[in-house]
Amino acid sequence: MKYKRILLKLSGEALMGERQYGIDPKRLAEYADEIKEIHDKGIEIAIVIGGGNIFRGIAGASNGMDRVQGDYMGMLATVINGMALQGALEDKGMLTRLQTALKIEAIAEPYIKRRAVRHLEKGRIVIFGAGTGNPYFTTDTAAVLRGVEVNADVILKGTRVDGIYDSDPEKNANAVKFENITFDDVIKKGLNVM
Repeated sequence: MKYKRILLKLSGEALMGERQYGIDPKRLAEYADEIKEIHDKGIEIAIVIGGGNIFRGIAGASNGMDRVQGDYMGMLATVINGMALQGALEDKGMLTRLQTALKIEAIAEPYIKRRAVRHLEKGRIVIFGAGTGNPYFTTDTAAVLRGVEVNADVILKGTRVDGIYDSDPEKNANAVKFENITFDDVIKKGLNVM
């Protein structure tokens, strides 16, 4: 099945490449090449990118920081990553728009659903930054929300892990990977999947 419009959720941590933090220009260029390959097939692309390579609000909260303030810092990290991705895509000749859930007019448009859809229809790649604009919500939540809002045919998630686990496999060597899982399985078993 060919998709007309996709929403791609990218992990901020994947931007680190082989680094311990920040953005690896080589990895960023690889992302841009892969996105261009899809875009050149005529597929409309919206992107939500995480900020874990720079800051995670929940990590700050676990170290005594106010959770709401930490989450807003995480949202700003996604905007930084969005700007970096925008630059990499434009270096490859693609037209882009960065929209954010927080008003930062000097660097991005505010998120407006109709404007985002129009950009997609015109063949521009739309990058959504700042998550949902609300604390206590992840960029995964933002990806689903924006995907539904812009009528994406599919939401594709690119992370450093190779599937769905019952805990973080990078922190728990005994994490159980699910080969097949439904939403109903998660609810019935009370799972906390990663």
